[in-house]
Amino acid sequence: MKKIGIVITDGVGFRNFILSDFLAEAEKTFDEVVILSCLPATVYSGFVINSKIIELEVFEEKFTTWFFRKAKEVAHLKLHQKNNFGIQDNLKTNTSTSKSNRGHATRFIFKLTSILYSEKWIQKFNSMQQISFKNDPRTIGYKTVLEKENFNILFFTHQRPPFVAPLVYQAEQLKIKTASFIFSWDNLASKGRMAANFDYYLVWSDLMKTELQQFYASVKSKDVEVVGTPQFEPYVLDRYKVSHEEFFSKFQLNPDFKTICFSCGDIATSKNDELYIETIANAIKEGEIKDLNLIIRTSPAEDPIRFSKYVEKFPFIKWNYPKWNLSRENHQESWSQRIPSVEDVKDLRSLLEYSDLNINMLSTMSLDFIQFDKPVINTVFGNSKNGLYDDQRFLNYAHIENVVNSKATKIVKNKEELIIAINLYLENHTLDSENRKQLLQLQVSKPLQQTGKRIAEKLLKWA
Repeated sequence: MKKIGIVITDGVGFRNFILSDFLAEAEKTFDEVVILSCLPATVYSGFVINSKIIELEVFEEKFTTWFFRKAKEVAHLKLHQKNNFGIQDNLKTNTSTSKSNRGHATRFIFKLTSILYSEKWIQKFNSMQQISFKNDPRTIGYKTVLEKENFNILFFTHQRPPFVAPLVYQAEQLKIKTASFIFSWDNLASKGRMAANFDYYLVWSDLMKTELQQFYASVKSKDVEVVGTPQFEPYVLDRYKVSHEEFFSKFQLNPDFKTICFSCGDIATSKNDELYIETIANAIKEGEIKDLNLIIRTSPAEDPIRFSKYVEKFPFIKWNYPKWNLSRENHQESWSQRIPSVEDVKDLRSLLEYSDLNINMLSTMSLDFIQFDKPVINTVFGNSKNGLYDDQRFLNYAHIENVVNSKATKIVKNKEELIIAINLYLENHTLDSENRKQLLQLQVSKPLQQTGKRIAEKLLKWA
């Protein structure tokens, strides 16, 4: 008898592993499935019928744990910063001028890791972080859960949230196998250290497998499996399909016009979105782009209030506010507690399928639209000299360099380039199609069909 524990950490994990076919496939593959949830158990109502749900107590990180986690993360960034602009940029954002205890500690960590940043020291910091969980009451509670459930394998749907580390610690103590899914295309080449060490890893692509072994030298090839990603699986599932007529009716679009979808990032990394929206809207008003529907999809990670003035200023713009409901207040990562609805998955799929063109600031949404072979324009007007938020620096991130080199999208750095690119793609939607397919194969090396089944079957073998 094989039993799996599936750790759902956030709303995106809920979408990827509950709203895809993964859970149904896991229930067919394993004798027993238990969901260990960092979200309130109530969010699974109507979605989970045959599996048991255990709501984990919210973990609050004490200073000692934070210190060794931060030391591990900064050491990892310092070890891999050479010839890696994304990691160098991330290292800068980790600095602190705060006069708080954590601010002082961060500056001490930077001094400490200027000397102690080898893989050996990273593992020492990791061990010290794990030891800090030893007498923590919440962590002891996790141990009780794991002892009672007696899992063959514990599957983490995200490798980065700090609050999964105590669960990994208790699994290590109880000799339970652990596996993690690498959450996103940029998580290895530009982000900090994982929350913990896992026994096995599931990755999107052959590229991601190479990156994993590059940044985590102790990981063995046999412990990594390329499975694709369930993030895009709903795009081939009939239950999320919406007709062309329903799409135009819902968003009140003119069926005789072509449709541009601008997809926003969050305020932390996509501060120029308002400028891009205004530039496109004014170009439509002035006739530089003709006969167009413009629909804006805001980021599900934040409240769209920053765009409210544009709703009034440009009444012809249609808006898609993702229907993600906040399930818990006052969480250390509040965005993680936003839960997607089935309606939103359908809305997103219809936008991808029926829009003629996507524009975004170098987000993963480029890959979403490319799944449907839709042209994509990436807007980066800001640099270090023109007074705008410097989003051109992201062009030097390793995962974005792959996009730039592929020529799968048009990178535009000013209004003139944007208008030219829009008109080019609207006249010829097949332009750069072959490049798009090659980028997709690089980033997602398996077909979307049966992604959930592939993951479940591999986890069973490891169990």
